[in-house]
Amino acid sequence: MRRCFDVAAMVLAALLMAGCGEQVDVAAQGPHEIVEGTSCALDGMLLADYPGPKAQIHYIGRSEPDFFCDTIEMFNVYTNPEQVRAVRALYVQDMGSTGWDEPRGAWIDARTASYVVGSSRHGAMGPTIASFGERAAAERFAATYGGRVLAFDEISADMAVLDGGALHDHAM
Repeated sequence: MRRCFDVAAMVLAALLMAGCGEQVDVAAQGPHEIVEGTSCALDGMLLADYPGPKAQIHYIGRSEPDFFCDTIEMFNVYTNPEQVRAVRALYVQDMGSTGWDEPRGAWIDARTASYVVGSSRHGAMGPTIASFGERAAAERFAATYGGRVLAFDEISADMAVLDGGALHDHAM
């Protein structure tokens, strides 16, 4: 009986270690791709239906990321002082490497990206924060569409207000 217990304990330990190894593999997986039914964690909008840069946050202890149909939503969640979940990774789309109207793939580490705040280009939720893998691409975009180029840690909560663009729509 003791031998059966020891074997069961070893099997359980092996399974637990395999589970730990699995979490490491998930973390090393990188960004997830948007598929037909991928929806926004905040409002349920289908990401593939809207223009502009998308984002995803990967939390420690979860295998699936939260997707956002706009970078402003990601920054709003991330910079929110009530945000207490441990973030493993943040990804945004490099708009210098994908089309604005139908962005696909081109995921980059959000913390190393350059951003254009205040441009005339709109994303899924109206005015957006455009993301770029290279600062030079962000500067070219800003020269064409306006706005200022900032690094990740220069984006503040007051730049990521979720008003859906309503405050900027002068036709309303």
